[in-house]
Amino acid sequence: MSNFVNLDIFSNYQKYIDNEQEVRENIRIVVREIEHLSKEAQIKLQIIHSDLSQISAACGLARKQVELCAQKYQKLAELVPAGQYYRYSDHWTYITQRLIFIIALVIYLEAGFLVTRETVVEMLGLKISQSEGFHLDVEDYLLGILQLASELSRFATNSVTQGDYERPLNISHFIGDLNTGFRLLNLKNDGLRKRFDALKYDVKKIEEVVYDVSIRGLSSKEKDQQEEPAAPAIE
Repeated sequence: MSNFVNLDIFSNYQKYIDNEQEVRENIRIVVREIEHLSKEAQIKLQIIHSDLSQISAACGLARKQVELCAQKYQKLAELVPAGQYYRYSDHWTYITQRLIFIIALVIYLEAGFLVTRETVVEMLGLKISQSEGFHLDVEDYLLGILQLASELSRFATNSVTQGDYERPLNISHFIGDLNTGFRLLNLKNDGLRKRFDALKYDVKKIEEVVYDVSIRGLSSKEKDQQEEPAAPAIE
């Protein structure tokens, strides 16, 4: 009696499954290495919440970890078959967003402005466009930037605790501009929209810190305004 199903085709399917599992396992190994490096970078940066004098040193150490991550991304790019970025991207999406946050925090602490997607691409050794290969997705960049807001709201509070009363005002202006920028976008990604909705709470927290500093007269700008002599009356 002849077989109605050619069993040989299943051996070919098994080869495909085995190859797929091997690719994914190799990707997982590299992603775990990136996660370890990013965690180390984040730990280095936590010192800013307790010692403002260590900001520069912490940023330098975090940059070294990011450089090592860039090397791992090169290995990752070699593992992903051409044209199949989004087939495997769920493995590295979260960690990439965390690294974007770390880079954004370092750039803000060093220079006071928002890091661009192009700068992140350069620092991680990625591509800017999907057609070029292993690239930085725009939504990953935006989600990483939104994580920065939560960290800065915490930093504003801890800066006051450490006696820096001007920093919260600068953070407030920065986050306000960031909020305005995101409001210009028509966000259709559910995850991105939910994270953006949380931004208003970060804005509120920072505004409360600034208000507290203001009513207590701790800001030098407030003191200058109070000490400014009144203009002479015109007779």
